Amino acid sequence: MNSFKSFLSKEQLLDELSSHIIQILEEGIEENGTATLLVSGGSTPKPLFQKLSNMDIAWEKVTVALVDERWIDSTNKDSNELLVKENLLQNKASKAKFLGMYIENKDVNEAQNEVSKIYKTIYPFDIVVLGMGNDSHTASLFPNNKKLEEAYNLENENLCISIVPDTAPYDRMSLTLGGILSAKNIILHIEGKEKLKVYEETLSSNDIYKNPISAVLNNEKSEVEVYHA
Repeated sequence: MNSFKSFLSKEQLLDELSSHIIQILEEGIEENGTATLLVSGGSTPKPLFQKLSNMDIAWEKVTVALVDERWIDSTNKDSNELLVKENLLQNKASKAKFLGMYIENKDVNEAQNEVSKIYKTIYPFDIVVLGMGNDSHTASLFPNNKKLEEAYNLENENLCISIVPDTAPYDRMSLTLGGILSAKNIILHIEGKEKLKVYEETLSSNDIYKNPISAVLNNEKSEVEVYHA
């Protein structure tokens, strides 16, 4: 059963969501000695990253990793790795470990098995924080992409999959649906009226190829916590 929390301001959302993330990470550390936080790119999570970076927790016991990545050098301004390093892995959170998806000088399709093996070293994930595009894509699972069938196959042992989008720049590496659903906590963070409309439409959609986020939201194996402002 999914839960939906709506806030009157972004500030309220950030206070609540950042505290919730820290609490889950602390529980993971208490239980296993370490915890994992997988985050998405884009402009929406940037203030959340900056807030988390100043929060008190044993960051040296936390591994931060990515939900998806553009297949570009980590110094490129469009790299999710760069976004995370410049905004989250700062201040107190600079002690956290980071696990990226991009492998230099490798073709994205050839790298998906290798990246999956790397991600299995931090599996199962404590938290996956997803975003959503206005086209209802999440991670780098884009509507009607030819790799979606493979990405949705829960018998596929790979946690990661290479994606070549038709509607967005750069080749990508993304968590598979199985990788997302395996997380102990799945959070969807959206902001604005347009995203809310898309979210509400996908709740009644059974077309997971047209609306990839519905593959997560409407899956019987998942409980998603939705945060909206």
